[in-house]
Amino acid sequence: MLQVSNVSLRFGKRVLFEEVNIKFTEGNCYGLIGANGAGKSTFLKILSGEIESQTGSVSMNPGERMSILKQNHFEFDNFTVLDTVIMGNKILSDLMKEKDALYAKEDFTEEDGIKAGELEGLFAEMDGWNAESDAATLLSNLGIKEELHTNLLNELDGNQKVRVLLAQALFGNPDILLLDEPTNDLDLETIAWLENFLADYDKIVLVVSHDRHFLDTVCTHVADIDFGKVTIFTGNYSFWYESSQLLLKQRTDQNKKAEDKIAELKEFIARFSANASKSKQATSRKKALDKIKVEDMQASSRKYPAILFNNQIRDAGDQIFEVDGLEKSLNGNMLFKNVKFDVKRGQKIAIVSENGLATSAFYKVITGEDTDFKGSFKWGVTITPTYLPNDNSEYFADKSLNLIDWLRQYSEEKDETFIRGFLGRMLFSGEETLKNCTVLSGGEKMRCMMSRMMMLKGNLLLLDEPTNHLDLESITALNNGLKDFKGTIFFTTRDHELAQTVADRVIELTPNGIIDREYSFDEYLTDERVKTMKQELYK
Repeated sequence: MLQVSNVSLRFGKRVLFEEVNIKFTEGNCYGLIGANGAGKSTFLKILSGEIESQTGSVSMNPGERMSILKQNHFEFDNFTVLDTVIMGNKILSDLMKEKDALYAKEDFTEEDGIKAGELEGLFAEMDGWNAESDAATLLSNLGIKEELHTNLLNELDGNQKVRVLLAQALFGNPDILLLDEPTNDLDLETIAWLENFLADYDKIVLVVSHDRHFLDTVCTHVADIDFGKVTIFTGNYSFWYESSQLLLKQRTDQNKKAEDKIAELKEFIARFSANASKSKQATSRKKALDKIKVEDMQASSRKYPAILFNNQIRDAGDQIFEVDGLEKSLNGNMLFKNVKFDVKRGQKIAIVSENGLATSAFYKVITGEDTDFKGSFKWGVTITPTYLPNDNSEYFADKSLNLIDWLRQYSEEKDETFIRGFLGRMLFSGEETLKNCTVLSGGEKMRCMMSRMMMLKGNLLLLDEPTNHLDLESITALNNGLKDFKGTIFFTTRDHELAQTVADRVIELTPNGIIDREYSFDEYLTDERVKTMKQELYK
């Protein structure tokens, strides 16, 4: 049990949390959600004791152990990989150090022998003899090869460090597990392993993540931070989002009878509770949904941007896009070659690769940004492509522009009211529209780029990691906008839910050719023939 009692935190005049009272119980996984700046990471730090609240307290049952995914990637640089993982259980790690120091004494006394016996007993009770093998198994499951286990952490790259610190957090079956963005820098295979691990975890888990597929897989509850309060809702992120949208719709529907609204909500709950998954989390979630009372359900006050790409786009002809023998290398390393395909009208294609440089290079080639390549490509005469790059910094280089003037650059219509309309769709209103573009956050810049794309009215969208820096509300709105888009899309994303719900074709770029399948994203990931081809093409 993890109990939060009357917790408040203020920074100057800004109230982040106000008298939060909440209890987290064993066997549940809570997805901590909230708009950017709502205080999700700060709340985890309060729970862990890293930040002290101004009022109130956080308590847990005696003897329980809390584990946290560390965010300082340099904290353990002078320790080996295995030792770093075992340090996730501080009591066991300290015990091992004390025991080793005792045995290392040159003048080992009878008193030392008695002490050593006591330590050995505690060590056995904590399953210490299996600590190294358990740590090694976790590391291997998270993609850290055995030959790296004895290396110092400062010998690993950033991606590998993230995985080691995740193994540290998971080590030793902690009673309470706090995870802040645990899927960052993980590949899809490792994310799937983590999903399965947490979906069967029977202790308390609190997780902050922008990965909706991950939240939907592991969470039994959603803890929503809004207006300084933390409210717990039954179900995963999709249930929270769709139920809040349904309740908002019902609120505006004055003609529907109350009993019809209740029946609609009950049918909605029943549909979500019929989850075929056999994981402990899904079973727990189903039981909770079966008990939920309609009168306890609440509409969310959260605002969503309006990401709509269909506004007056030109109808495309039959010829969309053709690629023939495209090849690109960088510093002597082949990124992709033998790329040959053509595109049908309205297709939504996920462009993937094990090498992130390959996908970005592909977009730069076909947009004309990079001319150093082999092969050819051809756009259809009716096609107007618009591009959202992975790195948008060059678009905000002019430090003299406010948001209105920035967006006006890309508009045929220069009227301020017209420009404000597009900014308003992306939740920029009032004085916010006069902000200098140099002070924008990463998420705000992405929303500006979305406004630009909508204004350009392209009938073919090119999107390289479009969910970067976005909050869950913006990601959900983008997802819906891309599903509804009537044109053609090329996109690359680490967001599993976006890829699965939008893509109807997957093209993988490799150093030795492409894999091209008219599959859904999940079908592509699970196809055994595709797996075999990947092994050959990435050699």
